[in-house]
Amino acid sequence: MSRIGCHVSISGGIDKAPEMAHEFGCEVMQIFTRSPQGGPVPELTKETIKKFKTECTKYKIQNTYIHTPYFINLASINNRIYYGSISAIKTELERASLLGAKYVMTHLGSAKELSEKEAIRKTIEGIKKILDGYKGSAKLLIENSAGAGKIIGSKFEEIGEILRALKNYSFLAGICLDTQHSFASGWEILDKDIGLKNVKLIHANDSASEAGSRKDRHEHIGKGEIGMNGFKKIAQFAKKNKIDLICETDYPGVIEDIKILKNILKS
Repeated sequence: MSRIGCHVSISGGIDKAPEMAHEFGCEVMQIFTRSPQGGPVPELTKETIKKFKTECTKYKIQNTYIHTPYFINLASINNRIYYGSISAIKTELERASLLGAKYVMTHLGSAKELSEKEAIRKTIEGIKKILDGYKGSAKLLIENSAGAGKIIGSKFEEIGEILRALKNYSFLAGICLDTQHSFASGWEILDKDIGLKNVKLIHANDSASEAGSRKDRHEHIGKGEIGMNGFKKIAQFAKKNKIDLICETDYPGVIEDIKILKNILKS
């Protein structure tokens, strides 16, 4: 079955996130395990991990998903950024495994000085470096982007090329499909380029910007350009394929977004 949740802050401590998610009406949740802007990575002590898992059980949070920091760029020609991104994603996979999280999702970065072909090649090599030797339980998802600038992953054919090149890497599970990013990048043909079976998680966000705008502007469910009819189709797809949906909209409106998606799934 599909479950509904949202991104939850860990500002009060990562072990407090399950209770907050429950208060919002979540059945699943998404978190950062560290500051998304960078800086020191807080230790996950045995006590913190135990408390987190206990709270997830207590508040019936059935899956946890982790988002990587914002600074990731696997297409950077700056070695500090490139290898820092590789290290950060690998670290998040390891931390996710400790916490019992199912997936870690990441954006890929921007080509900037490189051609599209060179950037994709560099990204593929970066993901190989991340997954070589990794033995955790959490798996990696690529999240599609809205498409501003020379962002890698705004085109489904780019993500499809990366998935095909890494098909022997079982820890790369597929994609996290962001509905707003897809809408803003023009709703390309997902099944042809990626395969619907590779959609493992959905970020359920309406769009404050028009189709093809390439602007990353999330809106509450039914109040944006995708609209309620669009989300009925998205929810039907998620339900049929047993995919969880995560809202990334602002509090307190996100509570209503969760209720709306639950009601759609029940209908």
